[in-house]
Amino acid sequence: MDEFFRTLGLSETVFSLFVLPALIFLARVAEVSTNTIRIIYMLGGRRSMATILGFFEALIWLIAIRQVFQHIDNWPSYIAYPGGFAAGIYVGMIIEDRIAYGKVIVRIITPKEVNALLKYLHQSRIRFTKVSASGADGNENLIFTVLKREKLPDLIQTLASLLPTAFYTIETVKTAKENEAMHTRERLRFFTWLRGVARN
Repeated sequence: MDEFFRTLGLSETVFSLFVLPALIFLARVAEVSTNTIRIIYMLGGRRSMATILGFFEALIWLIAIRQVFQHIDNWPSYIAYPGGFAAGIYVGMIIEDRIAYGKVIVRIITPKEVNALLKYLHQSRIRFTKVSASGADGNENLIFTVLKREKLPDLIQTLASLLPTAFYTIETVKTAKENEAMHTRERLRFFTWLRGVARN
């Protein structure tokens, strides 16, 4: 690598103080970001994608650590390496939010009327279970639902609008499986709709 940058007219000082640390920093950002995405897919059961990302994660790490050991006396590299790790965590979290992969459990607890919220969940085709419960302050409504993460911002926004004082928790789900009866009903609805279109 040193010879390549020398052919571009860069001096040894410029390469050691700026170019090499920048490359190590970017490599660490890419590696840690890839690691974050790999964990997301691994927890979601995407074995093939997680395996491919794991390969590139290890390759990037190998390239970065090789440059560090080749230039063991280069002190800016000792700053760039952990700096890239920290920045990679931040970038990985941003990517995770953008991907919004997987499903989450949302538990909503409120003593107030929840008909408007249930109507929203039904219209959004989000499965839910409502339970009447009791708490320290009296009767409560408990709504339990599992939904795709991409729908979570809309649900939180709607919840803030309809039930701003509601208490809710959100947890990540590794797997969620519907029974065959639910899939059968969905297929029957589709074919009913299709027959209606054909008649019209």
